[in-house]
Amino acid sequence: MNYRHIYHAGNFADVLKHAVLALLIRHMQKKDKAFRVLDTHAGIGLYDLSSEEAQKTGEWRDGIGRLLEADLDGQVAGLLQPYLDAVRAENPKGGLTYYPGSPRLARNLFRPQDRLAAMELHPDDYRRLARLFEGDFQVRATELDGWLSLGAHLPPKEKRGIVLVDPPFEIEGEYERLVQGLATAYRRFSGGTYCLWYPLKKGAPIRRFHGELQALDIPKMLCAELSVKSDRDGTGLSGSGLIIVNPPFTLKDDLHRLLPPLKDLLAQDRFASARAFWLRGEERIDT
Repeated sequence: MNYRHIYHAGNFADVLKHAVLALLIRHMQKKDKAFRVLDTHAGIGLYDLSSEEAQKTGEWRDGIGRLLEADLDGQVAGLLQPYLDAVRAENPKGGLTYYPGSPRLARNLFRPQDRLAAMELHPDDYRRLARLFEGDFQVRATELDGWLSLGAHLPPKEKRGIVLVDPPFEIEGEYERLVQGLATAYRRFSGGTYCLWYPLKKGAPIRRFHGELQALDIPKMLCAELSVKSDRDGTGLSGSGLIIVNPPFTLKDDLHRLLPPLKDLLAQDRFASARAFWLRGEERIDT
């Protein structure tokens, strides 16, 4: 309840998460049928990077700030275009003042038939989220613990959907809750595409986390990880990861193309690294 994403909005972790979310949305839109995005930890939806909080850390400068200034090659530019278009839509006069969180980014990419269910537990953040989407019939914001929505709000009535689970990791046991939450959600909506975010930092139980996910016996789970620096100093994030359940068949190749240039662009020291591989399913991919 103390976490405020404004301090971290637009950082390297957001770049990876939101670039992949945009790709998942565009894949869903290859069919005319409607789909729903369930965002379990939605935040306030839109972040002012000129605010005192964002300026205090300046994390966006080493994330979306670098990306917008980069000279990207054709393939990489194409993969990032949906994401960057959604960011630029919030800054019509150019520059970078506002950064869309995941609910706003999804909404910017929607067709008329697509829908968003955005969950936020913190009362103040929920009120800001609700005001942001007030009067928008394609979005429903709910003041609710996002973990509960993995049971109560699935399956969506559209029977097609993306479930983004992006907890703040401010309390112990969040890796375990991700595993348990996925197990609950998958039992209710096995055909959904899930995108689970997690932090990489010194001492994080990543090997155990991956093993517990594999034990769920879900047929297809793809993992993408991006580290921008060494974790040796033991402070803050060194990287972040995504687990994508039921990924589009093109996503493994997209990650293979996208992760190496993102690693080079966002690196903060010589220990930066990136990899993509199957936790369960097809052949392992390393980058």
